[in-house]
Amino acid sequence: MPNTLLSLVTAELAASVDPRAAAMAGALAAKYPAAARAVLFYGSCLREKNLDGLMLDFYLIVSDYSAAYGKGWLARANRLIPPNVFPFEHHGLIAKYAVLSEADFARLNSPAADNVSVWARFAQPSRLLWAADDLARQRAIAAVAQAAPTLLSLAKPMHEGEGDAIDLWKTGFTLTYNAELRAEKKGRSLSIVDADPDRYRRIGEAALANGLPPSPADAPAFWRRLQRRGKRLSVIRLAKASFTYAGGIDYLAWKINRHAGTQIAIKPWQRRWPLLGAVTLLPRLFRGGAIR
Repeated sequence: MPNTLLSLVTAELAASVDPRAAAMAGALAAKYPAAARAVLFYGSCLREKNLDGLMLDFYLIVSDYSAAYGKGWLARANRLIPPNVFPFEHHGLIAKYAVLSEADFARLNSPAADNVSVWARFAQPSRLLWAADDLARQRAIAAVAQAAPTLLSLAKPMHEGEGDAIDLWKTGFTLTYNAELRAEKKGRSLSIVDADPDRYRRIGEAALANGLPPSPADAPAFWRRLQRRGKRLSVIRLAKASFTYAGGIDYLAWKINRHAGTQIAIKPWQRRWPLLGAVTLLPRLFRGGAIR
């Protein structure tokens, strides 16, 4: 990875955050002493000045799934349908964290990924809050540095007209939002870029100057496959989370209410049978415009 883009990504990952988020990342790594390699903080909470009452988002990068979980079903589930997602609380803050191996994190930030879920997130700002050692830090940085070139290279053949890096970013995020089940309102994909256009211009121009990975030969067909697969994976991950995520049905309702402006109240039977309860919430995603 040429130095210009890598240096921008390295500086962004090292930028300061609320000390409570950094402490939470260290506590999260301590839960997996034999496996933890890095902890990254991302998402809308990264921009917030007050974290109280918010759900923070972390990725825990591990050496491998057997080291993280032993030989039980969680390791198999994480390997077959990455990532596993769990809740976490620390000193009054709440979070969810996704678990990926170093190998999967690198692959899913690259054009070799078969879905958008990781590189679409890490093309956005994130912070590397904890690393086991310098090698773990460098591997995490290198993986994140693939995300922006991946997004831009896949968006480029779908972009109409010349435009600039900002327009290309907006095309890319619009495409990724159509490739997942999302509870956010229409237009959220564009507001990501509008929130910090200078950042996206710097990263985008550096990625373009370095040379993007090859774009798919038949981009429309490629994106149709990503959209079909991404939405299927979203449903499968939702079903899996009903087993791995304590209170997952409440989190799903909170997420939809926060981004779609609904007033969902979870009924007792939905908590008793969270998988069935989660399925009953899917129509709210359709009505909110997240599934198209």
